[in-house]
Amino acid sequence: MTTRIGVVTFPGSLDDRDAQRAVRLAGAEPVALWHGDKDLCGVDGVVLPGGFSYGDYLRCGAISRFSPVMETIIAEAQGGLPVLGICNGFQILCESHLLPGALTRNDHLHFICRDQRLRIENDRTAWTGSYAAGQEIVIPLKNGEGGYVADERTLDMLEAEGRVVARYLDVNPNGSRRDIAGIANAAGNVVGLMPHPEHAVEPLTGPTTDGLGFFTSVLKKLVGS
Repeated sequence: MTTRIGVVTFPGSLDDRDAQRAVRLAGAEPVALWHGDKDLCGVDGVVLPGGFSYGDYLRCGAISRFSPVMETIIAEAQGGLPVLGICNGFQILCESHLLPGALTRNDHLHFICRDQRLRIENDRTAWTGSYAAGQEIVIPLKNGEGGYVADERTLDMLEAEGRVVARYLDVNPNGSRRDIAGIANAAGNVVGLMPHPEHAVEPLTGPTTDGLGFFTSVLKKLVGS
């Protein structure tokens, strides 16, 4: 049976089609999900893509958190459904309290777009099993509100429990605390990542194909479970 990964489109999403293509290249069937529908159509996992959902009014992801589809995703994620939030999707996961902390305005107050070097810190999540812990990759980064923040107690907890998924190398592009580029929930099925792996899945269009591993990882997890 083909693994089916849903990709949610919110008003203002702009990387949903890219995420669908990445899912397809990884070997799964992408399923388009609409923010206004609660039905997840029986998918095996979900990607919340990048973009500017609801124009980033209030706070990034603050309105999307109340979309009908998120009611179902929150419940299913708490039950073990793999969910990957990329950039704006990461912001939505934090607003939904599926992940701790928040994403704030870049410390230099400018939008940034660059190919970013990362180190994979945790290869045990549903979305990182295709990598090795300590592996260095390069994928695009593009954000204006990408600085990950949390109180010291939360940051210490994430470090102690191995829930930092990826960390920026060479330069901290947005002021994220402890160079954090991505984190996971305690169960490892929910991952938020600020850089964009879906833009590094083909040699023609990406700086590398290093991002494909996020999408093949969930297939391995689901097929093996």
